[in-house]
Amino acid sequence: MKILYIGDIVAKIGRRAVSQVLPKLKEERQIDFVIAQAENMSTGNGITKKAINEMQDAGVDFFTGGNHSFKKPEGVELMNQPEPNIIRPANYPGNTPGRGWQIAKTPFGNILVINVLGQTFNGPLLDHPLKTIDSIIEQNKNEKLLATIVDFHGDLSSEKVAIGFYLDGRVTAVVGSHTHVSTADARVLPSGTAHISDVGMTGPIDSVLGVKKEIILDRWLNQLPNKFDWPKTGVVQFSSILVDVGSNAKATQIEQILIKTEIS
Repeated sequence: MKILYIGDIVAKIGRRAVSQVLPKLKEERQIDFVIAQAENMSTGNGITKKAINEMQDAGVDFFTGGNHSFKKPEGVELMNQPEPNIIRPANYPGNTPGRGWQIAKTPFGNILVINVLGQTFNGPLLDHPLKTIDSIIEQNKNEKLLATIVDFHGDLSSEKVAIGFYLDGRVTAVVGSHTHVSTADARVLPSGTAHISDVGMTGPIDSVLGVKKEIILDRWLNQLPNKFDWPKTGVVQFSSILVDVGSNAKATQIEQILIKTEIS
């Protein structure tokens, strides 16, 4: 089985890039299941039904979240669907809307998808990410799973590297998200877990993490508030990783797929 994970989709321009790139990529590479990092899909951050529908039409099967999951009120409603295809970080407090993990049922078998926030910079109210994942794995130990995919949404590369080793051999893949910059460390760890510190963003190259560069430079130079805005046209990098799943839910290969496309 081949599972594709798409890094943070940024605003409308990122969604348009996915719509251009993903259908052909799925056909060419015979991809069976697609997961996308969704917390920035709506312009201004957050998640909307419109954005979810667009990406489903393009071929995305499942969505993970992060610290911006609830930036738009609509995110609460989406997370509370009875059978969601979207999850938020599992180490949010217990009364947070939605779910932090879900078993996705596919024609090939069941896939457990887990979403957690990194511990540093995200506040003291979070549950411990490693212990949270341990608990989820324990809850699902009797499930027959084709694969287990963990989206670790964090700031520090040290945390992202460490959690890969911590989960090596216990999950199929640990993919880092949030920093919007692709790292060059994709590999299969010694006990069969695919890992990358950050997949990167699917967003405009001529920007600062997806936001118009002029706005960020002005804020930095003048130390004054300036409302964020996102490019609507330009070259977008579609950032993703493709994981080949073998027997016993182990990864046999991880490939970083970076594709540039023009949005006009």
